[in-house]
Amino acid sequence: MDGTRHSNVLFVVLDTVRKDHLGAYGYERETTPTLSQFAENATVFESAIAPAPWTLPVHASLFTGRYPSQHGADQGSPYLEDATTLASILSAAGYDTACYSSNAWITPYTGLTDGFDDQDSFFEVLPGDVLSGPLASAWQAVNDNDYLRELASKLVRVGAMAHAKLASGEGADSKTPAVIDRTKSFIDDSNSDQGWFAFVNLMDAHLPYYPPEEYRTEFAPGVDPDSVCQNSKEFNSGARDIDDEEWEAIRGLYDAEIAHMDAELGRLFAWLRETGQWEDTTVIVCADHGELHGEHDLYGHEFALYDELVNVPLLVKHPELAADRRDELVELLDLHETVLDALDVDPAALNLADGDSLARDPTRSLLSSSYRSFDTVADSELDPGQRAVREQAAADEPDAAADGDRDRDRDGDDDYAFVEYAQPVIETHHLEQKASEAGIELPDDHRAYSRLRAARSTDAKYVRADRIPDEGYRLDEDPVEETPVDPAADAVVAATERALARFEEAAGGAWIDPSETDDDTAGLDDADEETRERLRELGYLE
Repeated sequence: MDGTRHSNVLFVVLDTVRKDHLGAYGYERETTPTLSQFAENATVFESAIAPAPWTLPVHASLFTGRYPSQHGADQGSPYLEDATTLASILSAAGYDTACYSSNAWITPYTGLTDGFDDQDSFFEVLPGDVLSGPLASAWQAVNDNDYLRELASKLVRVGAMAHAKLASGEGADSKTPAVIDRTKSFIDDSNSDQGWFAFVNLMDAHLPYYPPEEYRTEFAPGVDPDSVCQNSKEFNSGARDIDDEEWEAIRGLYDAEIAHMDAELGRLFAWLRETGQWEDTTVIVCADHGELHGEHDLYGHEFALYDELVNVPLLVKHPELAADRRDELVELLDLHETVLDALDVDPAALNLADGDSLARDPTRSLLSSSYRSFDTVADSELDPGQRAVREQAAADEPDAAADGDRDRDRDGDDDYAFVEYAQPVIETHHLEQKASEAGIELPDDHRAYSRLRAARSTDAKYVRADRIPDEGYRLDEDPVEETPVDPAADAVVAATERALARFEEAAGGAWIDPSETDDDTAGLDDADEETRERLRELGYLE
């Protein structure tokens, strides 16, 4: 960046929102007038890739600038620890920081709110002491005791089921208006000489869908949310069919949820303008992942890395970025460095615990002229993605020379983004339950048991799996990923597979041996009655 410093950053995550349901990305229904107007004065990124297809690892990547295999926050170890977060850095630099969300994963118990001066999950279905006493003790001890680690993984499932309770029936009232109100109050009360950093996650578009009536009337007229499938595991297990008419109703409810979020976001944007803070605020709007509504015969955001899940919306307003659309590849984990760049904060100068390891990296800032110029980074400072991209570019140079293209400039064709999806223990557990209830036995090679990694360029994708066949696609010719392409038959897909192999090597090895799932309930056998009763109240135990 050339020195344009903003005082404030508003970072908005639209949870579970796929980009092709936004007007800014060409959707024919006007679900997002606020974001469409915002897009006219922002940079709209067409190829922004999430590092995972679900909330916890993506947010950990946003807050650390690391890939999931680096920060370790995933279903097998569902918390972020021993990491200096973006909020910690900004707080140490004198900024007021706050995080507001109704997503059960973004809580102190997963470590994602570490460093924020103020936070609220708005997750009212959880009793105040739900993670106190024996539950909290188990959580804190997970690193030292295998049994407690297993128990803690069970406790995290509470979040998934608590959300289902919160978002349906009598608990269906959206928490988004309260999140927006709390964000406004935080900004209004901020008295830091440096400025403020507000992170908000808006959860409405996550299953189950119970939009406010006015938006349901517009986008899903006549649809009763209780009459459609609101449980992705029922469909994905084969226990329930969904016909075209029902899919249309589901998508209508989904659109209504997005429209409600957009209206509430518009309320916040208008207030920032009215209070004279808009011009001095960097605004980032993205989704953490998308959603499948029957595409690839899947529902929800589990068991796959298709583009509907990982090619997410990203819009950024900052003076260094033109009001334009950009086609080149970017990664969501770049937003960590982008925020530091926007506020001109250097972590290495703050005497934080990680010291020199937190040095700024302009190759990861969307505001920098050095963005994705990984050839300028020392080997010791390269992350797995940087290393893979640089090694792939170097390996391709002899081919370019042989073709007479010795003066070829970097045009993005040799850029790659990387996605990781560790075995989805929680989703698999619920999938097995639904299958069992329907008398269905899932095969050992069901995709629910697979770990997945992918490399994606603007033109191709290659997905490696440990239990199901790998998948390669030419996205420039087949953007909906319907026809797999063997890398042996296509040079572009082959190059993408090689980039993935380089990423895997840099990340610690490929996931090629089928992973094993431990007995999912054995860890609860010795849990005390208070713990078991709390889990019963939340619907986890019978």
